[in-house]
Amino acid sequence: MDSEQIPTPPDFNLAVCVLASGSKGNAIYISDGRTSVLIDAGLSGIELQRRLAARNLSADDLDAIIVSHEHNDHVKGAGILSRRYKLPVYINEKTKSAADGLGNLHQVQRFECGTPFNIGDLKIHPFSISHDAEDPAGFTISRNGTTIAVATDLGIPTAMVKEHLKRCALLVLEANHDRQMLEDGPYPWPLKQRIRSRVGHLSNSDSKKLLQELQHENLQHVILAHLSENNNTPQKAYEKVTQALTRCSPQITVADQYASGPVIYLK
Repeated sequence: MDSEQIPTPPDFNLAVCVLASGSKGNAIYISDGRTSVLIDAGLSGIELQRRLAARNLSADDLDAIIVSHEHNDHVKGAGILSRRYKLPVYINEKTKSAADGLGNLHQVQRFECGTPFNIGDLKIHPFSISHDAEDPAGFTISRNGTTIAVATDLGIPTAMVKEHLKRCALLVLEANHDRQMLEDGPYPWPLKQRIRSRVGHLSNSDSKKLLQELQHENLQHVILAHLSENNNTPQKAYEKVTQALTRCSPQITVADQYASGPVIYLK
């Protein structure tokens, strides 16, 4: 992808756009101006194309899809995009075996959590996370000294997860539910227990506590992701998590399930 196709000065290291985030579909666009990838493709192929176009981006410029885990809200469109645009799909072995909905892929590139790999000039480091999937992964993506991290579907932030999330310029961080809304909400008790478990999802309070530990003076942006439609609101997530920020002042945005967010450029 030629850097002049991105409407921004040429001195950025990474561009990030959350195309969708939530239980109905997840996808994150990341580019350095030449190499562009999707982390997850959990919407239909047509909808992913539409979300990209809404931000003057194009699926024609993608170089790869990286899959975090096998749940349908993360893989729904990966197969069709791979076949249509002849894209390699980076996926670990257990996730590939468990992802029934992928279909045929143009090319499979397997990775292992804990072992970094490169796509163009992007250095991707997958790390294990706690979630009810076969071998779920979070990711750091680095280019020219700038690092971003994607950590959603995160039951608990282990010490290893925290280590990977340190010193990042941008965090895509789960803030799935408000504890009281979940407690009072319509979900059956077993589902509530699953969401609150070590293999479920982070609450707003959990995200606040994690961000209190991770904050540093070079943190530029936090994107709150994977909000529950039934057990959270953008306002509650934003108000709770911003209470963590006592030593820095990053911009905080809340990712949307139904519309692509802004393209964020990092130097």
